[in-house]
Amino acid sequence: MKCSTLYRSLTLIIFAIVLITRGVAQAVRIPSTPDPLYQTISLQDKTLFDAYNRCDLEKLGSMVTDDLEFYHDKTGLAVGRQSFLDSIKKYICGKVMRELVPGTLEVYPLAGYGAVELGVHRFHHPGEQDHDVIGEAKFVTIWQNKNNGWKITRVISYDHAALPN
Repeated sequence: MKCSTLYRSLTLIIFAIVLITRGVAQAVRIPSTPDPLYQTISLQDKTLFDAYNRCDLEKLGSMVTDDLEFYHDKTGLAVGRQSFLDSIKKYICGKVMRELVPGTLEVYPLAGYGAVELGVHRFHHPGEQDHDVIGEAKFVTIWQNKNNGWKITRVISYDHAALPN
């Protein structure tokens, strides 16, 4: 089995487990006093989307792996850092801003690899009056901690829906 196929399979298995676990669980674990991993990934998320909102492609590129896989429920699979950056430049820069919905961030360790981040994010149009909300989506981000540096290897962005004005 090729490495990329194995990683895709692993990503989809993790995604399925997360969805099943969240559906079965009585309560979502969001620490009242965030642990160090939660704080680290929360900061990484903030740094990533500060760069996203400013269209800082250099910073964004430094935070993802060369073999990034980005699964999107509306546009399908995009593979590679450059594909990710090209999409951001074409469809996001100056057109869309993202914010994390407060209270939705969840972070779990992935032993010997890094962390999985889950949450809900909201998107807005800059330049529109009051940055009218255009929609929300759920996301799963796989972070790899390698050589004391965090990078995104896989993203699943799903359940995109427009919100009423």
